[in-house]
Amino acid sequence: MKNIYVMAVVLFLISQNSSAQEKAISEHVILISIDGFRPNFYQETKWPAPNIKKMAKEGVHADGVRGIFPSVTYPSHTTLITGAYPASHGIYYNSPFEAKGQTGKWFWESDAIQTETLWDAVRKSGKKSASLIWPVSVGAPVDYNIPEVWTLDKGYGKITPMRDQETPKGLLEEMEIAVLGKMNRVTFNGDNLSREDRTGEMAAYILRKYKPNLMTVHLIATDHFQHEQGRNGDKVHTAIAAVDRAIGKIMEAAAQSGIADKTTFIITGDHGFVDIHSALNPNIWLVEEGLMEAKGDRGDWKATFHTQGASAFLHLKDQQDTQTLAKVREKLENLPNAIKKLFRIVEKSELESIGASPSAVFALNPIPGVAMGGGFSGEILTKRSGGTHGYFPDFHQIETGFVAWGAGISKGRVISKLGLEDIAPIVSELLHLNFQTKDGILYPGILKD
Repeated sequence: MKNIYVMAVVLFLISQNSSAQEKAISEHVILISIDGFRPNFYQETKWPAPNIKKMAKEGVHADGVRGIFPSVTYPSHTTLITGAYPASHGIYYNSPFEAKGQTGKWFWESDAIQTETLWDAVRKSGKKSASLIWPVSVGAPVDYNIPEVWTLDKGYGKITPMRDQETPKGLLEEMEIAVLGKMNRVTFNGDNLSREDRTGEMAAYILRKYKPNLMTVHLIATDHFQHEQGRNGDKVHTAIAAVDRAIGKIMEAAAQSGIADKTTFIITGDHGFVDIHSALNPNIWLVEEGLMEAKGDRGDWKATFHTQGASAFLHLKDQQDTQTLAKVREKLENLPNAIKKLFRIVEKSELESIGASPSAVFALNPIPGVAMGGGFSGEILTKRSGGTHGYFPDFHQIETGFVAWGAGISKGRVISKLGLEDIAPIVSELLHLNFQTKDGILYPGILKD
């Protein structure tokens, strides 16, 4: 009798899983984030991105995707994987605010995420996932995972922390033997475009061999070289070509594996980019007012600006210190108009409406072309070059892109605009996951009728 009962339970679970598979629109979703991805990369002829442009033409693309605040990499990627704003998912910045001074630590560990992720939902559904170089993915519930992580120990090799945190153990070595060659600072370095080739080859290998239902992939070259050269630098053209080539490797792997017709590609990013010429250093004002010291650990401080990308977020040592807050506001109000015109104050209510850090009292958002700096001594306004991001996401240049193509996706459709939080619901619907996003919404017109 006991054996009959066990067999009945097994058959029920198999039927449930089979039913879920039948309802899934797609069997494999490849979610690719191109760091610093801009819509004009697939809208303008001058950019060498044939694979992305093919997908945009044949599938669905957006004129722009509104990001989160600050529009920087780690909170943005966590919004992609959760469908929630930073106030909900808990990754407010690239690097956490540290009251005793910034150590250089970033939000690497996935246990800092306070909401359910797509990875969680995939595992609960009995499906398989893979992830490559995705922010905030150390220890994530992913079956095949090479996370983005490094160490504050200067003598510790850049590849070693990823190897230490991989899942399963030996995955990176397996890929080195099969397709990569030995990984080191030369063959996998963000300063070199060959890094994108290695990431593409890893993704292609995992897709061919393990066929995960969800794969998340992070490609970085376009961000790196836009920081260095601005939006239209020569290296930005070669960077998008390298990214497109990496995507082509994954597309080819799907075809070689006989799963191309069951696979969906979603190409998106975390933020756009803005060319900059100057930096404003607001912590100098706080030093002048005796609210912090010109020291790396801020010394005896009462208020400080935590700079993230182009913007700066005011933190108080004592959240109830209204006297210090009033002193900061008075300082800002009495600045010369020539300086005041370079930024606006993003008040608490506006921070709450876009789901920014609940600990920030307010933020300073500069005009395009100017970025907030972290300096606490010297000149208030200094020279800068290249490009950056982190601005409040209310203008087109800071928007990222979106392209969807493949199984379950409509053909030849253009979406005017969607939010970064609206991408996770698409993945959930395609894979038929029991996943509820806090802030994102599904645009059903993206999917095939």
